[in-house]
Parts: sequence; C-alpha cells; structure tokens
Amino acid sequence: MSDYNGPLPSRRQFLKTAGVVAGAAAAPIFKPKQALAAGYPERPVRIVVPFAPAGPTDIMARILGDSLGEALGGNVIVDNRPGASGNIGIGYVAHAEADGYTLLVVSSAYVVNPSLFAKVPYDPFKDFEPITELGTTPNMIVVSPKLGINSIAELFARAKAKPDELNYASPGAGTTPHLSAELLKIVGHVQITHVPFSGAAPAIQALLAGTTQMAVTALPAALPFVQSGELKALALTGAHRWVDLPNVPTMVELGYKDFVAETAQFFLAPARTPAAIVATLAAKSIEVLKKPAVIAKLRDNGYEVATSGPEGLRKYVKSEVPRWHDIIAKAGIKPV
Repeated sequence: MSDYNGPLPSRRQFLKTAGVVAGAAAAPIFKPKQALAAGYPERPVRIVVPFAPAGPTDIMARILGDSLGEALGGNVIVDNRPGASGNIGIGYVAHAEADGYTLLVVSSAYVVNPSLFAKVPYDPFKDFEPITELGTTPNMIVVSPKLGINSIAELFARAKAKPDELNYASPGAGTTPHLSAELLKIVGHVQITHVPFSGAAPAIQALLAGTTQMAVTALPAALPFVQSGELKALALTGAHRWVDLPNVPTMVELGYKDFVAETAQFFLAPARTPAAIVATLAAKSIEVLKKPAVIAKLRDNGYEVATSGPEGLRKYVKSEVPRWHDIIAKAGIKPV
C-alpha cells in the first residue's frame, strides 16, 4: 500500500494524462488486427459481480453482458458473489484461471478497499489485467428543503456556527458517498456526524423522514426526489454537471478544484490472461458502450459511459489507489 502524501490529482488531470476525455469513448491503444483471439469464446464467459443483485454494479454488468455476448458471438452470464464490501468476489476472480472465461465487473471499491481494510485478498496493481473503465456516476449532496440551506457555502456556515447540530446519511461506511462526505468535511473544515445505513435507499428514506438533515449518495438514488422537489441538491461530486440537473453545480465549479469523487465501474481479467483475449474484450466492450441504446440505458441508470481501454484503466487505478488512501488517512478512518 503506497504512503502517498502528494496533492490530490483531479480526475480531469488524470484523464488528460491517460489521453481520455471524460464521458467520451477513447480510441483503443491496440491495433484492430491484434483484437482477434482465435476461437474465443468457445464456452460461456462469466462476469463476477462482487455485490448483491440489483445494485449499481450488477446493473452495469448486466447491461454490458447482454450486448457483449452478442458482440463476442457467445454467451455471457453474471455471477453475483457478494460479501466483505466486495472483497470476496474480487479475491475469487484474482485467483481464478486466467483464460478469459472468469472476469470481474467491480466498482470503486476495488481502489478504495486496500486502504479501508488491513488485508485484502488481492493486489490492485498486480492481480488483474485491466480491460476498460465502463462508466462513472457522481455522488450527490442533498438536504431537506425544511433545513433552509440552499448552497454548500450555507452548509459550511451552519456547520461552523452549530458544529454539533448536523448529521448526514450515507449508504454505508467505506462507500464512495461516505468518503465523499468525509472529503467535504475536510475541505470545509467542519464537523458533521456520519449516520451509516445499509444502502442508498434507506439513507434517502431517513432524510425524507427527518431522521437526518442531509445525505450523500450516488446520483441515481437521490435523483427522482430532487426532481420532485422533495430534496434539495447542493452539489455534485462529478467532473461536470449532470445532464438532467443543469442547475446543480459541481464541487469543482464551487472552487474545490480537486474535489472529484465519483463511483466508477471497471472491467478486469485475472493477471496473465492472454493479451489477445484482453484486447478482444476491450475492443468489443468499447464497441458495445458506443451504441446509442447502451449509452441511453446507462444514463437512465445514472451512469456516464467512460471507455478508457486497458492502459487508460491501468493508469486510473495507479492514480486512484493512493488518492483514496490519502483521503481516508486525512479523514482519520482506520483500516479494519
């Protein structure tokens, strides 16, 4: 685990380094003639999701799998192996046979968990071959309209004036919404009490019921309540504004230039998977993710497509693991 102490790189800086524009499909760095693995696949390809069915990562895997199977000319099945904040499923694929038939679709837990746990069953830099990033969704900072807070500046002012008053709901300890809220506290120099729940839905319900004063969740969970006026969105943690919320600023726009904390989804294969198979999977995945119907379906589920290819994802992981390590350390969260 790196003891990284430098400044937090912004996602925009990273994407420039990787040669990718956020939200747009990037050209693969491999040649088309290299993306042909003779005879692959000869049997069903299994995508392991290290979380329960119907969650954001499962939705991403199933949308990808439906079209990827057709693109590969074979069957793609999704295998849910939840537990230990994703570590069980990630570890399972890390030690699976590297033949291209057991793959992983995983969230940002992949780059966060090495700093949240004293020991994880995988090395994020050595145990996987990156295929491509699939998509990202921003987190959203929301409050009840009854609170009378209409901006991040007003939130910080209230928290400083009454440091023991405010609390916030999150989908659970160690999730990117939780860590986004802790980063919010760091940049604002404020204290807001964390109230963890077992998922985004109960966190939002707690806010609606008045149990908490605010919540930080991934965009899909809060979006309908913001659109209905039941909740007030103060800011998004993405690199840019969300298409369906043109009036909600990002933390970057508010002057916090390094405050990009999205939930990303990655596609990976076990280390030592043949290069030709990885190239085929990357090319076909990017092809699928460029389809307007897939883009629309993912956007309906709160995702923006992000196709970085193998080297782009490799650089992203290399950047994000130490970045989250730094945030977690600054937040005073101890590994368990």
